[in-house]
Amino acid sequence: MTSIRINDINLGYTDVGAGPPVVLIHGYPFNRSLWTEQTDALRDKHRVVAPDLRGFGESDSSEGPTRMTRFAEDVAALMDALEIEQAVIGGLSMGGYVALAFARMVPARVKALVLADTRPQADTEEGKQTRFHQAEKAVSAGMAGLADAMLPKLLTPDTVSKRPELVKRIRDMMLTAKPEGAAMALLGMAERDDQTEFISSIRVPTLILVGREDAITPVADSEKMHSQIEGSRLVVIENAGHVSNLEQTEQFNDALLGFLSTV
Repeated sequence: MTSIRINDINLGYTDVGAGPPVVLIHGYPFNRSLWTEQTDALRDKHRVVAPDLRGFGESDSSEGPTRMTRFAEDVAALMDALEIEQAVIGGLSMGGYVALAFARMVPARVKALVLADTRPQADTEEGKQTRFHQAEKAVSAGMAGLADAMLPKLLTPDTVSKRPELVKRIRDMMLTAKPEGAAMALLGMAERDDQTEFISSIRVPTLILVGREDAITPVADSEKMHSQIEGSRLVVIENAGHVSNLEQTEQFNDALLGFLSTV
C-alpha cells in the first residue's frame, strides 16, 4: 500500500511512470484499480497518479457528506505532496464531477481535462431522493445489494451476458467500497454544484469520452458538453456503457493517448 496523510485522512494512491503528469480520478463506487489498464498504457510516457478517493479503496472515510469540492481538495493536497504543480486531470463518472470541481477551484493547476462518462448538471430532485435512499441502504445493508442493482446500468447487455470475468471484477471492486464512505459520497453527489454555466469558461484542451450505450450519462450529455467547451474533442466509444474504459479498453486508450500527445 502506498498512502500519505493529507488533510484529515490517510489517502491511498498509485504514482508510476515518468513524464508529464496525469491524474486519474475514479468513479463511484470504485477505487483506483478502475484505471489499471490506463495506467499501464500511459506510464511509459507519463507520470500517472491515481488516488483512492476518501472512503474508497485504501483511503480513510470521514464524517458528513463528501462534497465534490472535498474530493477535489484532497486531489490538490496529494499533488502538493507529490510536488506536482500542474497536470492533466481526468475523471470518470463521479470522478468527472470531481475533475470539474477541481478545474473550477484551481484552474491554473489544470493543463488539460479528460471527462469520461460524466455530465456537468446537478441532480434532479428525483435523483437526489434516489441517492438518499441508496445511502441509507449502503449503511444498513452493505454494498452487495447496491452493486447488483447498479451492474446492469453500468455495462452493456452484451458485456453482462458474455464477459463474466469483467462483471465479477467490477462487482468485486464495488464490494470493497466502505459502506459509510459510499454513503457519504452519495450525499455529496446529491449536493454537488451545477457546472453547466461553468464549463463554457473552460479554455484548456478537453477530451470528452462516452460509451455509446451509456445509460447513466447518455451520449446526449457529452454532446452538450462538447458544444459548450470551446475546442473540446468528443469521442464516442462503441459497444460500451458507463464504464467505457474497461468495456472497450483499446478504443478508450487510443483516444486518450492520441489526445495526450497533443497537449
